[in-house]
Amino acid sequence: MGLSLALPATGQWTEPAWESEAGLPSLSSPGSRAADGEEYRLGRAWLRQFRARAPEWQDPLAQTYVESLVSRLAPHSGLGGSELVVTLVDSHRLNAFAVPGGVIGVNAGLFAFAEQEAELVSVLAHELGHLAQRHYTRGRARAEQTQVPAMAAMLAGMLIAAAGGGDAGIGVAMGSQAAFIQDQLAYSRRYEQEADRVGLQVMAEAGYDPEAMASMFRAMQRLASLQGGTPPEFLLTHPLTESRISDTASRAAQLAGKGGREDLQYHLVRARALLAIHQRDPGQAATRLGQGAPPREAGRYLDALISAERGDTATALRRLDALARELPDLTLIPASAAEVAFEAGHADDAIERSRRLLRLVPGHVPTTLILAEALLQRDPDEAWRLLRELAERRPEDHRVFALLTEAAGRSGREALGHLARAEHQQLTGRITDAIRQLGVARRVAEREGNNAATARIEQRYEAFLGYRETLEEFQ
Repeated sequence: MGLSLALPATGQWTEPAWESEAGLPSLSSPGSRAADGEEYRLGRAWLRQFRARAPEWQDPLAQTYVESLVSRLAPHSGLGGSELVVTLVDSHRLNAFAVPGGVIGVNAGLFAFAEQEAELVSVLAHELGHLAQRHYTRGRARAEQTQVPAMAAMLAGMLIAAAGGGDAGIGVAMGSQAAFIQDQLAYSRRYEQEADRVGLQVMAEAGYDPEAMASMFRAMQRLASLQGGTPPEFLLTHPLTESRISDTASRAAQLAGKGGREDLQYHLVRARALLAIHQRDPGQAATRLGQGAPPREAGRYLDALISAERGDTATALRRLDALARELPDLTLIPASAAEVAFEAGHADDAIERSRRLLRLVPGHVPTTLILAEALLQRDPDEAWRLLRELAERRPEDHRVFALLTEAAGRSGREALGHLARAEHQQLTGRITDAIRQLGVARRVAEREGNNAATARIEQRYEAFLGYRETLEEFQ
């Protein structure tokens, strides 16, 4: 069955809006999208399956940082009005990917490899180039009937690779995509070149040095030669040749001088990525960070995080507070302190720190999440309000709906709690569980005599049935 036939009559993969008055979900208008409806549905279905089975790097601070980079780059690629979603993968392997419908994935390992922000940006800009040039749609023209099997195969390969299957996993992905990629090798090379050229222009216009793309490719090539038969995943799905590197270097030289921005925040996020990769041996994270000659502040920041990991909360907070005084414009540092306080069980301190920061930076997502989670222990009603507003802004963020479920339960909103749980389940690919959960929500709403909630739940039930048909294509 074609994907376009599997969805409800609305023709879109819709998300719930948590309305300001009653906090009830409704079917939202998808608005304008850079990708067509089919690509959007395909990408969102793919993402849910990926979330259900891939190891996720759950770091709201890193997530917000990558989202900010994508938001900065996207307008220069022609994707400024599209709905892009970023997913972070808990893998030490060097990889990033773009999926039709505006899904961008980034491995923690990409941060470990890229020692400068512009190098990471070069990869993101390249992926945006693929999306902007609609390479999936163009490549699909000669294999119109294979899009769902090919996407399902790409999912399988990426999952194996993300779980540590390495080149075998990518081999599955690449071999299974033959219908629309491997038999079009010339197209594939041309698409890579087009994505490079778009990415270079995007970098320059966004204020980054485009020569970082060429230097990143050379570094990848050196790594590939050292690894022999197991090159980085990124190169297995993005073939790299000498002519491609030369073309990139030549074009970058013509654009050089327009960029050169560097952000200390990148080095702090890179420290977080290295700590995630080397969680069992934090000292290894410090060693790897030091090899790249980072700003001194990044080393101090990582030392603070390592202190927190080792249970020395007082030292961690003292170091983070000192850094925050020296670097008052970096929201990430006081947000990290609030996170450390909460994870150490100091809920009141986390609440105070979060509120203080949100007065300065209203709406900061990681801090709002920390505040809401801490408030679950003190004021569930306020936690519900914060999370409901956040759910309106971030309908694709399954972490928000997980907390919203708990806030609803603790604040006596039983039917809405079941509904929030159902939304969390469908966002993470567990559509059968989500449909069952909607049934529970409907029975509770009917028992409470809440007609408005019942009507909203019915709407979501119809949509979920369509989602299930779509997701079954990936089984």
